[in-house]
Amino acid sequence: QVQLVESGGGLVQAGGSLRLSCVASGRTFSSSTMGWFRQAPGKEREFVAAISGAGGSTYYADSAKGRFTISRDNAKNTVYLRMNSLKPEDTAVYYCAAVMGWSRAMRYEYDYWGQGTQVTVSS
Repeated sequence: QVQLVESGGGLVQAGGSLRLSCVASGRTFSSSTMGWFRQAPGKEREFVAAISGAGGSTYYADSAKGRFTISRDNAKNTVYLRMNSLKPEDTAVYYCAAVMGWSRAMRYEYDYWGQGTQVTVSS
């Protein structure tokens, strides 16, 4: 029932910035924890960042701390990932995900996933 659609990916030079967006369907968006994950070629999918339903709590992977910022606009049913100081190792398909409850999110038990958006960082 829940649909997630990512956008904003593209090609950017190292050191540049990019903002990803994820638009969600459904009336329960504001009560859902949202997360961003990424998967590089030949690698497992990894967690990037999460934000609670009201936006009061955030959590970042070590690779994202200090460079990436997750935020949301519940009026627009949208979650964002602002990525600064991009590095070639950030190249991956970035996925938006949703789950009910912060505790489940902390266990990476996400229920809904978008199709992903490609981010390529050149050097």
